[in-house]
Amino acid sequence: MSTNPPDIRPDLAPAAVIRGEARPGQPTIGMVSLGCPKALVDSERILTRLRSEGYAITGDYAGADSVIVNTCGFLDSAKAESLEAIGEALRENGKVIVTGCLGAEEDYIRGTHPSVMAVTGPHQYEQVLDAVHAAVPPDPDPFIDLMPPAGLKLTPRHYAYLKISEGCNHKCKFCIIPDMRGKLSSRPVHAVLREAEKLVESGVKEILVISQDTSAYGVDRKHDTHPWKGGEVRTHMEDLSRELGKLGAWVRLHYVYPYPHVDKLIPHMGENLLPYLDIPFQHSHPDVLKRMARPAASSKTLERIAAWRAINPDIILRSTFIVGYPGETEEEFQHLLDWMEEARLDRVGAFKYENVAGARSNTLPDHVPEDVKDERYARFMQVAQRISAEKLEAKVGTIQHVIVDSVDDEGAVCRTKADAPEIDGNLFIDEGFEHLSPGDIISVKVDEASEYDLWGTPV
Repeated sequence: MSTNPPDIRPDLAPAAVIRGEARPGQPTIGMVSLGCPKALVDSERILTRLRSEGYAITGDYAGADSVIVNTCGFLDSAKAESLEAIGEALRENGKVIVTGCLGAEEDYIRGTHPSVMAVTGPHQYEQVLDAVHAAVPPDPDPFIDLMPPAGLKLTPRHYAYLKISEGCNHKCKFCIIPDMRGKLSSRPVHAVLREAEKLVESGVKEILVISQDTSAYGVDRKHDTHPWKGGEVRTHMEDLSRELGKLGAWVRLHYVYPYPHVDKLIPHMGENLLPYLDIPFQHSHPDVLKRMARPAASSKTLERIAAWRAINPDIILRSTFIVGYPGETEEEFQHLLDWMEEARLDRVGAFKYENVAGARSNTLPDHVPEDVKDERYARFMQVAQRISAEKLEAKVGTIQHVIVDSVDDEGAVCRTKADAPEIDGNLFIDEGFEHLSPGDIISVKVDEASEYDLWGTPV
């Protein structure tokens, strides 16, 4: 069991977990899911529809009648990864359907891979199904092809992503997500809560709430109300979080912008609604934030962080930053390092800035040389790692509630309330783990700490 690498990409979902075997003669579809958790949820929805129509699902090319590649278009490096995955699927299988964020650029895909069967954009589920039907007709057997109430999930059985909205109303210059996925479109709150209930009933122990901007949930619907459990709830982050916290599972909030109404959640975070906020700060210097077209009150952000910690000392804050943004001076970068020293965030990821086709930041002046980006990234991560190591060292000797992710002959890999899957750290147990199973929530005494991970003993 190894610790997390310091350069772990903060935009990636866990690898898709595909279960089950095909019955004799059953049409089979392969799936490759790339990119973020939001893309993984899209893959789950597509595969749920396909399973309900009688298709078997596999993670292998061999034996599949067709392969769906759900692509990522967030960064140029992610686009290159998507093109490589499409090429591999074409070589190994030949019948390839492309969907996802990069699917919004069909000419770009066909310029490299003209033989793909179909190209569709993000969350265009019906078009994907039409393409699959054209490749291989469905053959449902209602007595055999039963679907779980929560649908098909590509995560381990004990946790699941809950997507509450599509799109984004922000106009950040480095991001093309609104161009690919459109403006904010929130799901009605009662539909989200029904899905969450089904997840918990199916055995899910942790719900990870995701969107492009969780704090803005319901703005497009003017926070309309819906009947729920004998009362009414608003399509609003506050009401949604409160009701999710009643379901008995851990609830973890991702992509939360620090709007004022977030303050109201802080006192209620604890046992089920986890004291964890994933906030995309991106930078600290007001001039850089202005060039990014993002809110630029970093001093007020520090005040808000201090206020949150005063209300709830257990709160865990994670964020992602961009280093080497066009025009970033040494003074502006040093401001970020100084801000980090004061903010002392618990979990931090970083990107070196990349141009993305179609992003307005591409045309900004004074792009930072690659060697300077590399040097600043290394300095940033050195500060982030030291702060993380100090914070984790302070947990040695404490009792932590953890959720078990996996168990093998060497030990158990777990996560504390401070750790989301893939993007944060782990807690390892190498003694007294034999009775544990994935999904167990147990108490552990922390014995050791490193820059990212903990080791402990069940109590």
